[in-house]
Amino acid sequence: MYEVKNRVCLVTGANRGIGRAIIESFLRHGAVKIYAGVRSLDKADELRQSYSGKITPIRIDYTLPETIENAALTATDVEVVVSNAGILNKAKVTDANVIDAFAEELTVNVYGLLRMARAFAPVLKANGGGAFVQLNSIASLASADEFATYCASKAAAYSFTQSLRRMFAEQQTALLSVHPGPIETDMSAKAGFAGAGEAPGVVAEAIVESLQEGEFLLFPDQLAKLFAGAYERFAQDIIEADELNA
Repeated sequence: MYEVKNRVCLVTGANRGIGRAIIESFLRHGAVKIYAGVRSLDKADELRQSYSGKITPIRIDYTLPETIENAALTATDVEVVVSNAGILNKAKVTDANVIDAFAEELTVNVYGLLRMARAFAPVLKANGGGAFVQLNSIASLASADEFATYCASKAAAYSFTQSLRRMFAEQQTALLSVHPGPIETDMSAKAGFAGAGEAPGVVAEAIVESLQEGEFLLFPDQLAKLFAGAYERFAQDIIEADELNA
């Protein structure tokens, strides 16, 4: 039950792919200001020029915790936080690089989420609760041999997202866990999925709709919806019913 209209928002990984699409969608739906979280401020130049007066670049690099802490001290008016930045490495369990690949993905995909949530929870609470959106993946629900470390990192991120749901509920912060399948992004193309997914705008528009509906889980594209069909009963009976904390 949350509208982005007239809201101040922050999106990480903002300069391309799903992050860029989320910014464009939020602006179409009436967001008044968006902090574009990028690893270096020049990466937001084109965004700022395209949406003059609406975009405020802000440095957020998930591998540098101080940039997250500083962003929370700067963006004190933010009401919607989208933790979108992430990386994908190609590594099997038996590959020589598996430990290094997993460590890198943990730093960004898992510790990045934790640091964003810890830094911005007080900000959102001070601004009336707001909303926090975490980009997870269908990879959080099932592992793929070629991407074992990525899937494990996303499974960990989803587990933490579930814990955040209970914490955020206490401060009236809406929480949305987003689980796309392959989407047409640079990251997806690098992983070998070029041409196999839907446009980033599908995810962005679905986020706006799911926030309006007050949903916790979002499976935005057609492949993701196949996962949702199989997962729905478990999610309703265990995850969303909060059986483990009853």
